[in-house]
Amino acid sequence: MRLNPRAALRRLPFRTRLAAAISTLFLAAGIALLAFVVLLARHGTDERVQGMALARTEQHPTTDTDTGRHTDADRSTDLAPVNPGTARPDGTTSRPDLAASGTASGTASGTASGTASGTTSGSGPRPGPAASEPTGAAEIWRIDRTVRAVQDTALRQMVLWSVVGLFVMAVLAGLLGWWLAGRALRPVVSMTEAARRISEENLHQRLALDGPPDELHRLADTFDTMLDRLEKSFESRRRFVANASHELKTPLAVQRTSLQVGLADPLPAGLAEVRDDLLDVNREAEQLIDALLLLARADRGVTRTEHVDLAATAREATTALAPQAARRGIRLVLAADTPLPVPGDPVLLSHLLRNLLHNAVQYNHPDGHVHVHVDTRTVTVTNTGPDIPPDRIPDLFEPFQRLGPSRTATTGHGLGLSIAHSIAEAHHATLTAHPGPEGGLTVTLRFP
Repeated sequence: MRLNPRAALRRLPFRTRLAAAISTLFLAAGIALLAFVVLLARHGTDERVQGMALARTEQHPTTDTDTGRHTDADRSTDLAPVNPGTARPDGTTSRPDLAASGTASGTASGTASGTASGTTSGSGPRPGPAASEPTGAAEIWRIDRTVRAVQDTALRQMVLWSVVGLFVMAVLAGLLGWWLAGRALRPVVSMTEAARRISEENLHQRLALDGPPDELHRLADTFDTMLDRLEKSFESRRRFVANASHELKTPLAVQRTSLQVGLADPLPAGLAEVRDDLLDVNREAEQLIDALLLLARADRGVTRTEHVDLAATAREATTALAPQAARRGIRLVLAADTPLPVPGDPVLLSHLLRNLLHNAVQYNHPDGHVHVHVDTRTVTVTNTGPDIPPDRIPDLFEPFQRLGPSRTATTGHGLGLSIAHSIAEAHHATLTAHPGPEGGLTVTLRFP
């Protein structure tokens, strides 16, 4: 598999990419500056060498011995700044013979000196200054060679130490970029951690980012404003459910009392049957309102916490639902030998297990069975009800959802698993379901 460098770079954290970019820019700028300095140094050296050659030529001009005038050949030779020599047939040049040049110039100078002074010194002609120092093109070539050798050595040392220093500074620039990126991204990290902690149960929390009123501060303020709107929306929904349930529960209670009083008087059989039906409908309405109140309470979260033994709570729920299961021929099997203490609201946890068992009994085949197993941090409820497609199981945790005619034909409002799921979330537990081995559902409640 071919690796895409751009895709691999995008997988790196933003902080790493920013530090690498700063180091790369610093390194590129340093290399460009070093190249500019080297070129400038070479150009300056060439100009100095040419200036020295011109000055040397003006100080020691060569003259024609016959006419005393500068010859064009000598002038062109004296002004040559670099590498004079003798042309070869193959196109190359040879360096001038410094010894021959010195001998020739010394001989000429000595002869001229001896002729001019005669035997005044008594020891013959003495060599002049030109006899000990090369002049003309040879001296200019020697100066050029020396200057360039010194220049090359200095440039090599400068480039070597500059490269070492440049890479050291690039590493330091990367570390500095890493630190600056961390400082710049610290508010973003704080906002991310705060956003992860905020959920439906604690919408009152805010980011409350400190610092100057910059772009990040405005982003945090916008996020806090959004949380304000969400909190108001959720609180409005909870108040509506609670208020509606309370308002509906009072007239239904009065209606049920009136029906019970009316049933005490002897009436015709037809009217008594109608009153029984009305009483059943009234009871279902009260159960629905109680379920809505319980759902609203679960949405508000756990207000009081104490240690609850889920094994004992499961035994109580099984005992309470045993008569209903016996009427339908359903066998309840409980395996809860090990205590399972968990922190939570005992009333809500009792409703959670009762809803799970009630759902397993209500949506079951006649003469079926329900297995309840309490283990370490886990409660599992399995029944033998109708088959449910796996892709439809998540819908069962939504309010007022019942799947298939076999489920809608039974009494209920589709709030059992939804309430159980809300209570589990309020206790930071997970509630999952999957098809059972003999049909029905296997619901697992797992605590952290």
